[in-house]
Amino acid sequence: MKIAQIAPLAERCPPRLYGGTERIVSYLTEELVRQGHEVTLFASGDSITNAELVPCCDMALRLNPTVRDPLPYHSVMLEQVRRRAAEFDILHFHIDYLHYPMAASFSNKMVTTLHGRLDLPDIKPFYSVFPHYPLISISDDQRRPMPRVNWAGTVYHGLPKDLLPFTEVPDGDYLAFLGRISPEKRPDRAIEIAARAGMKLKIAAKIDKADQTYWDEIIAPMVANHPNVEFIGEINEHQKADFLGNARALLFPIDWPEPFGLVMIEAIACGTPVIAFRNGSVPEVIDDGLTGFIVDNLDDAVAAVSKVDSLERSAVRSVFEERFTIERMALDYLAIYRELAGVEHTLPIAVYDGKGTEGRVAA
Repeated sequence: MKIAQIAPLAERCPPRLYGGTERIVSYLTEELVRQGHEVTLFASGDSITNAELVPCCDMALRLNPTVRDPLPYHSVMLEQVRRRAAEFDILHFHIDYLHYPMAASFSNKMVTTLHGRLDLPDIKPFYSVFPHYPLISISDDQRRPMPRVNWAGTVYHGLPKDLLPFTEVPDGDYLAFLGRISPEKRPDRAIEIAARAGMKLKIAAKIDKADQTYWDEIIAPMVANHPNVEFIGEINEHQKADFLGNARALLFPIDWPEPFGLVMIEAIACGTPVIAFRNGSVPEVIDDGLTGFIVDNLDDAVAAVSKVDSLERSAVRSVFEERFTIERMALDYLAIYRELAGVEHTLPIAVYDGKGTEGRVAA
C-alpha cells in the first residue's frame, strides 16, 4: 500500500526527548516500511525515517527558538499533502482536526487518530459539523465525551519489542514518575505516596511553559522539602530504559481522563509494574494484579507499593509482548485502512505469524 503518515510538527519523528504522538507516528511508520509498504512521512525536517520524508519545517517547532506561531508551518504541510493526495492509497492524519476543511476530496481514503483528550467544551461542536470522517481512538474510554461520530476502531499504542529491554532484577530501590509536570499528571500525589511508603522517588519529567508556575509554586517546594525525592528532568530513550527498568514500580497517579498513557506500556516492556489511579484508559491498559495495581486513592496506592514485589516481572513483560508491540499496532491499523470506502480491496494485506517477530506483505 502507498501510505501517507501526517505527523504534528512540535517534535521530530522520533522525538529527541518528550513527545508521545510523534513517537507513535515514528514507530508506526518504520514498522509499515519494514512490512513492505511504501510510506511517505510528512513531518519536521530533522525527523529520522526509512520512509520518504517530506520536510514541512526545518526542525521540530518546540525546539526552534525563532518560531512564534506553529499554525503557518502546519498550513504549509497541509498544502503539501493536498497536492500529493492522489498518490496515496491511505492518508493517515495525527494532527487532530486541522486538515478537516480541506479533506473532502480524499475523505474516503483518510483516517485520523485522535491522540488527545476529547472532554474539552470546544471539541463537541466541531465534530458535530464533521460527523462522517473516520476516526480512530487510542482507548475506548477516550470516546466517551464525543458526540456521535464515525469511529473506525480503537488501536492501542505499541512499541518495538527491542526498544526497552526486560529487567528481571532491578538494581534501584526507588519508585519512578515519568512524563510531564502538570496538575492533571499529579506529581504531588507521587511525592506523597513515596513519602508515606518510605521509598525514594525519582522524577524524570518535562516542564512546559504553561506549567512553569505549577512547578515553581507547588512541586518544586515539595521536592525541596522531601529528601527522598530526586528530580532528574527530561530524559531520552536510552536513559528511559535504565530509569524504568531499575525502578521497583512506576507511579501513574493521574487525575484526568488519560487517552492512553504511553509511559505505562514503556514500564511494562521493562517488566516494571505500574501503580495507576483509575482514570481514563488505565483499566484498559493495566491488568490489575498482573502488570500492576489499579487504585482509587492514596491509601490504596501506598498499600500497593508494598505488594509490587509479589508480581512476576517476567509475566509483566509477557503481557507487553502479547498486547503492546508495534507489530500488533501496525496490523490493527492496516485492517482499518482496508475497510475505508475509498481503498481498493485488491490491495495486498499484511499477515502476521502471531509471535510478535515478523510481518510481511502478501497478496
